[in-house]
Amino acid sequence: MGCVHGKCCTRYPSSSDGDSGRRREKRPYKCKHILTQRSLELVPVPSHNFTLQFSVLTQHGYYPDTVERENQDSFCIKTQLQGNPNIHFFGVFDGHGQYGAECSNFVKDRLVERLANDTTLLDDPLKAYNSAFLATNSELHDSEIDDTMSGTTAITVLVVGDTLYVANVGDSRAVIAVKDGDRILAEDLSEDQTPFRKDEYERVKLCGARVLSVDQVEGLKDPNIQNWGDEYSQGGDPPRLWVPDGMYPGTAFTRSVGDSTAEKIGVIAVPEISVVRLNCNHLFFVVASDGVFEFLSSRTVVNMAAEYADPRDACAAIAGESYKLWLDNENRTDDITIIIVQIKGLSNV
Repeated sequence: MGCVHGKCCTRYPSSSDGDSGRRREKRPYKCKHILTQRSLELVPVPSHNFTLQFSVLTQHGYYPDTVERENQDSFCIKTQLQGNPNIHFFGVFDGHGQYGAECSNFVKDRLVERLANDTTLLDDPLKAYNSAFLATNSELHDSEIDDTMSGTTAITVLVVGDTLYVANVGDSRAVIAVKDGDRILAEDLSEDQTPFRKDEYERVKLCGARVLSVDQVEGLKDPNIQNWGDEYSQGGDPPRLWVPDGMYPGTAFTRSVGDSTAEKIGVIAVPEISVVRLNCNHLFFVVASDGVFEFLSSRTVVNMAAEYADPRDACAAIAGESYKLWLDNENRTDDITIIIVQIKGLSNV
């Protein structure tokens, strides 16, 4: 979800892990999909004697009223960061607003450059990550790109040996598949940053944001009711952020890179960072824009990806299903970008 004038104007829920509240998820998943044109790639992690096998797919959204609209999603895959064979970076950037494509492309280039040039990266990855996001945000503000009402979310995974550092700004998502006996579980590596979250709601309110759904803004619902349930049942008309005396920017997320106007009412570029130590039960992780998760839960995405030995097939299957569900529910689709990274040969020894 983005600004009220962008891709966010959906009347259906964004997704979260678990089965409750999901709509129109189709089975079976094992239909044949054409492989993506991007080749299957492998990169070793010699420090822990395992391999990452991965692929990526980005699908331009269908917007019948603006057919020339460019794909505002971008991605960055950088192996052997700093020349180190044990450090690898995967990121998806979902732009929004008039200059969303420019914002997402700027951020995906500058963020990884910041990390690559930070000599403290191995000593303190958390500090390096925070510094990279904040510096990139400042650079975007100072660039020739007009980020007054445009910006990008960012979901990124930094692999350092057998450890994942997952930094999230916005409402795209990373999820990891975990083998549990005969089952495969989906564990979210990030938490969507929206006003549905009490902590994020309270933070932006303290910064002066009005938090209202579109129906409340348009007078169809009582604006004094500051309770929107959850994103499963109310995601179609989510709470949004507005300046105290205007009808903008209408962002449905509470963190972003760029969005200098929304920054004045609490939208920040500070990432939430989670750390996961990999073990032999971790099968693969998925990094994807919210175009994937609008109608598919984290669990469904993991279940689908687990059906395919080749991550190219898995990317194509998930993107195809996401695209289909968008058209089942809307007269358009969002841009869709997905990276699947399989973890091969990791042992607990």
